[in-house]
Amino acid sequence: MTENAEGFHAATGDESPSGVDLSAEDRAAAVRRAMDGLWQIRKIMNPADGRPVTVPAEWERRQPLHAVALALEAAEIPPSAHGPDGRRTATGYRVSLADKVVRVEWLGPPGSKAVYQQHEQLELCARALRALGWQALEYRGARRHRWLEVEPPP
Repeated sequence: MTENAEGFHAATGDESPSGVDLSAEDRAAAVRRAMDGLWQIRKIMNPADGRPVTVPAEWERRQPLHAVALALEAAEIPPSAHGPDGRRTATGYRVSLADKVVRVEWLGPPGSKAVYQQHEQLELCARALRALGWQALEYRGARRHRWLEVEPPP
């Protein structure tokens, strides 16, 4: 979840809070710059591919994990985080890649009641993603665990 010599990395929800080396203001500015860059990519690439700027560009299609994480962070939805021991320390979204489909979960530390927030918070995530042209469907599995599966339109 840092911006350094390697470039900007959107928060996936698997970072450690201690790994944040930017102030909240600097982080928000970095997210805005990344989104501005994404819009520029869409403006340049999508018309050439016969697609509108309202759908993910080829870069996003090739790196859906990063693109979805950026979209959620730009929507000011909080990412989850974990400590050095691997335990969750913050409630928020977690983005992962499974079988070329991005999975978005709402996770938190034990006792955080994140499980009771899943449906509402995943709906918020889905709205933010759909506004950027992604397809997002909510699923419910064992023990009522909910998640989104996100992919670009065909």
